[in-house]
Amino acid sequence: MSSRTMLSGVPAAIQTRLEAAGLRRTLATRAVLGLFLAQPQGGLTHAQALNALTARGLEINRVTLYRLLDRLAACGVLQRHTDDQARTWRFSLAPVDEEGLQPHFECGACHRQFALGNAGEMARELLRVIARQGHIGEQVAVRGTCSDCTHNF
Repeated sequence: MSSRTMLSGVPAAIQTRLEAAGLRRTLATRAVLGLFLAQPQGGLTHAQALNALTARGLEINRVTLYRLLDRLAACGVLQRHTDDQARTWRFSLAPVDEEGLQPHFECGACHRQFALGNAGEMARELLRVIARQGHIGEQVAVRGTCSDCTHNF
């Protein structure tokens, strides 16, 4: 990647994923990346992302944002997961480890995500079990209530 296309403050692994996917470094792309890099544990809906970008002074078409979020998820920069309570998608920054598998814990109350650290081998074994059953697993996530939200009940 040439130094002209490097994005300041964006980890090299993310820039590599962007380049591999052929995504252009538009103002919208940079703004969305900045939004998620500023809160790596947060999960945002499309509407929340749109509101945050508008608050930062960026007027972006909602369809353009949908497409950009989907493209960033497809190339592994973001993760897309279902928020069953709100009946919508939430996006969060994907893990940037070498293998691309980072099991995580997601709080159902505040929607923050926490990496599960050294649980990678357990996650790979779980995906192997799922594969033997004929399913295709993509990520391993545990959902529940984080300690901060538990103390607020």
